[in-house]
Amino acid sequence: MKLKYILPIILILGLVLNYFYRKPKFINGEKPLDFEIVTKSGKNIKLSQYKGKYVLLDFWGSWCGPCRADNPKIVQLYHQFKGASFTDASGFEIISIGIETNSENWETAIQSDHLDWENHYSALKRFDDPVAKLYGVRQIPTKYLINPGGVIMGVDLSAEDIAKLLSPKLVK
Repeated sequence: MKLKYILPIILILGLVLNYFYRKPKFINGEKPLDFEIVTKSGKNIKLSQYKGKYVLLDFWGSWCGPCRADNPKIVQLYHQFKGASFTDASGFEIISIGIETNSENWETAIQSDHLDWENHYSALKRFDDPVAKLYGVRQIPTKYLINPGGVIMGVDLSAEDIAKLLSPKLVK
């Protein structure tokens, strides 16, 4: 009789704990932590150098089905806004953080999915990647949209939601 009550309580507790474990570290309105990385092309970049632009920080993996399914929408978003003029920003950038262990698979996915922006990075340590750990990333895809003032304005938004946020800010 008591087992009938204990199992649902354990299940609910497990779901709640799983939610908080996977929940992104930062929320809207918070300042993201700065980091410095060396991109796939050998360029040193810091997140803070993009202040004044909209930045999409995209944690993804070549082995992640939902990430790969989302990539065409992210590519479309990039092409829609990469050269755009905004009322409050000087541009739009994507920084892709590869949650990977295999550089060949990662580079093949970048090519085949046409991720043609320049800021690709991976330490090839999967979730032990320093930037992933800094941001508390425990599942992918995870996305942070950062405004020109360097404040998070969206977490795990779809490409469509990002376009809805950015489109009204375009200079016509």
